[in-house]
Amino acid sequence: MTSIDYKIPESVLVVIYTPSQQVLLIRRVDAGTWQSVTGSKDHPHEDWAETAVREVHEETGIDALHPDCQLQDWQLENTYDIYPAWRWRYAPEVSRNTERVFGLLVPEGTPVTLSPCEHTDWQWLHWQQAADTCFSPSNAEAILMLPRFVEGA
Repeated sequence: MTSIDYKIPESVLVVIYTPSQQVLLIRRVDAGTWQSVTGSKDHPHEDWAETAVREVHEETGIDALHPDCQLQDWQLENTYDIYPAWRWRYAPEVSRNTERVFGLLVPEGTPVTLSPCEHTDWQWLHWQQAADTCFSPSNAEAILMLPRFVEGA
């Protein structure tokens, strides 16, 4: 494996939600766990927002740049240890990932088209239930911050 094949340890977490604060969760193919949209940069110079827009489209089919949607950089970053089961995806010296958090406001009834190689199912849940359903602690914490960002909008 060459360095070109390794994942970049910089990723986004995008909490997709509706005006009624329903949060979209998607179920991972590999682990069966529920999460928001996540994904790594494709190249080191890719802008955080570009990564968020690309990952949202790849994983859900939603166009984050559509005029009815509102992408917000929540200006939050989480740094965490990469789970041992996924370390093989990164260069040997890499053990930590930096995750930038975004919110994406979408209209009620926004259609979802999953990438079948990444996710098996999706659901809209009230934000508190969505936080309780997430596998990732940083994902749950981000969802629990949703009311603060909605009120500040």
